[in-house]
Amino acid sequence: MAPIRSICVYCGSSPGRDEAYYQSGLTLGRAIAGAGLRLVYGGGSRGIMGAVSNGALDAGGKVTGIIPRFLVNKEASENAVQRLDEVIITEDMHARKHLMFEKSDAFVALPGGIGTVEEIVEVMTWAQLGHHRKPIVFANVNGFWNRFAAMLAHMREEGFIHTGSLVKPLIVDDVAEVVPAILFAADEKRVDHGTKAIIDRM
Repeated sequence: MAPIRSICVYCGSSPGRDEAYYQSGLTLGRAIAGAGLRLVYGGGSRGIMGAVSNGALDAGGKVTGIIPRFLVNKEASENAVQRLDEVIITEDMHARKHLMFEKSDAFVALPGGIGTVEEIVEVMTWAQLGHHRKPIVFANVNGFWNRFAAMLAHMREEGFIHTGSLVKPLIVDDVAEVVPAILFAADEKRVDHGTKAIIDRM
């Protein structure tokens, strides 16, 4: 597995109802920067998306924001965008997702809505098809992803996920452990000896 140099974070452009969601974004952003890794994210300045970016920038990290032109005025402010050291404006969502994938060595889903689910599921689909082996993590803040994990388990039990060995997303309950879990997962030899102290697999 390739070395981890950048982490893509998918999350809501809204803060959600629980303050813990926003705080988890700040914590993850700081952790990514603290590990000397680049944050790749959707370029927005609002909600959890803004929290992740602010957390990384305030900790001295490098941040790449990738945002479709039609969302610039909806999800990002001019001042916030100017803080990023790299901004890429795409013509559509498809180009955005492709670039986020290409520029990232691992993927994390914080709490979010339909867009967040769509993005992380597409990355899982590409893993199922054998297109990559990059770590995929669900930051399970306050059990946010429990029902989704149950749905995946149901799909497997009913015979609809036939290549489960290629799709091994990790569930990490403590957002402070997300980056260590990714770095651990990138070392296949250590994963073979177990990582249950930090992570569970879906």
